[in-house]
Order: sequence, then C-alpha cells, then structure tokens
Amino acid sequence: MGDRWHVEVDRSVCIGSGMCVNHAPDAFHLDTARQSHPQEEDRDAGEQVLAAAEGCPVEAITLTLVGSGEAVFPPEE
Repeated sequence: MGDRWHVEVDRSVCIGSGMCVNHAPDAFHLDTARQSHPQEEDRDAGEQVLAAAEGCPVEAITLTLVGSGEAVFPPEE
C-alpha cells in the first residue's frame, strides 16, 4: 500500500487562482468565493496533487503523511 497524504488549504492565504484545480481537478475545487478546498482531506499520494501544491502561487496548500504528520510539501528545511 502506498503513502496517503493529508491535504490542507489555508483559506486565509488562498487567492483563488485556480492553479490547484488546473493541476489536479479530481483533488481540488473552488467554492463560490473562489476559495480552494480539497475533494478529500486524506487521499493517496499522487503527482498531480504534489504539482498542485508546488504550483500554488501563495503556497496555501500543505501535504503531510497521514499517520506521522511528516511534511511532504512544503518540505521542512
């Protein structure tokens, strides 16, 4: 079984660019206020979800490993 990630969007930081939806339309959606929400908070790890987090212009998306809480993105320095 592969890794599972906990996906969070800091809506106080989100600017509603929609880049996350462009990169991973099955993982994110924008509400009527153009704020991003994960489709599922816990999901299988995947390149599209990572690309969405990396592509967020304000780094509003964080990914952590389910269970351990270890940072996936942004990586711990």
